[in-house]
Amino acid sequence: MEKKSFNDNIFGLDFMRTIAILMVLFGHCLSIYPPSQSLIYQVGLFFGFFGVEVFFVLSGFLVGRMLFQLYVDDDFSIKKVLGFLKRRSFRILPNYYLVLILNIIIGFIVGFTVADWWTYFFFLQNFNSSMLPFFPESWPVAIGVFAFLLLLVALYLKTALVKPSNKPLFFLLVVLGLTLFFVFTKIYYSFTTQNTTLDHWNLALKALVIYRLDAFFIGVLAAWFSLHRLPFWKKIRFPFAFLGIILFGFMFVGVGFFQLTIDRFPHFWNIFYLPLTSLLCVLFLPILSQWKSTTFTFLQKPIIFISVISYSIYLLHYGVLLQLLQFYFPTDDLSINQLHLYSLCYFLLTLLLASLLHKFFENPLRKLGDR
Repeated sequence: MEKKSFNDNIFGLDFMRTIAILMVLFGHCLSIYPPSQSLIYQVGLFFGFFGVEVFFVLSGFLVGRMLFQLYVDDDFSIKKVLGFLKRRSFRILPNYYLVLILNIIIGFIVGFTVADWWTYFFFLQNFNSSMLPFFPESWPVAIGVFAFLLLLVALYLKTALVKPSNKPLFFLLVVLGLTLFFVFTKIYYSFTTQNTTLDHWNLALKALVIYRLDAFFIGVLAAWFSLHRLPFWKKIRFPFAFLGIILFGFMFVGVGFFQLTIDRFPHFWNIFYLPLTSLLCVLFLPILSQWKSTTFTFLQKPIIFISVISYSIYLLHYGVLLQLLQFYFPTDDLSINQLHLYSLCYFLLTLLLASLLHKFFENPLRKLGDR
């Protein structure tokens, strides 16, 4: 049986996950409205991007904590590795494959030809080339799966070859090496491409497996410090949160204020922007991972509820729900108040269907995997 998950009693991490999924929902709700240069529209665009980045780092942090404890406390035999892999697979794969099949069926119903559909079953849809406009929310799942598998395999093989005497240090060096490798893939990309548009950056860099695994590994590095340098982790929670607020302001406001556009500073965007975003997420982890509960009890239950069903929300919210709603109920002729009502109905429907998916499919299969 897998140990109780670290975030089961950590309200701060539930809060972080809930904020992330609400950011993603808010960002994708923008497609209901006409494009605009208004502040709230620009905030929504940034939130849609940033919410996914939070998930990368938070997933790396949580998986990293579990894997580090398994790696240090046990013999890390092939049996232990396969057991850990089985438990993680039951948490990720059933929901993913069910929603993938739903997307294929929906594509067939609405007359959308799904080319290379088989790549989605092996998480290859965005491995080293831009994915098709089908099941677009699947790209972070592919990155998370490859990051987890690579970390697990690298730790097992390197440990079998080297047999380290200092396993915590060895764990850190392996993760640090993987992180640096995928930072260097962005450096290679930056010096071998002529990309000067954000649209191309979104498709050819931000969403590709071969360039993005460091986002997950940065979360794993944070996990190492939270476990192996606990006094330091506790001490930095307020200074790091303050630095996080400053960096958030720079990423959201400062980049535009200083006109750090991709056509003028492509290396900044190709090499530094994404790792800086991951670092921004990490800066809030010390304080949030030590936020055990809240005095605002009326907020605690809904926040934990949304956190628990966040994976189901993420998989259902766009391809299955929003695009299907817009296909059968177009928004072109709706007034602004009608669009607000449309968005509210979409939000409530997403919560309802995600809660049903979690209760009757995701959670039972997770429990099966924990046996």
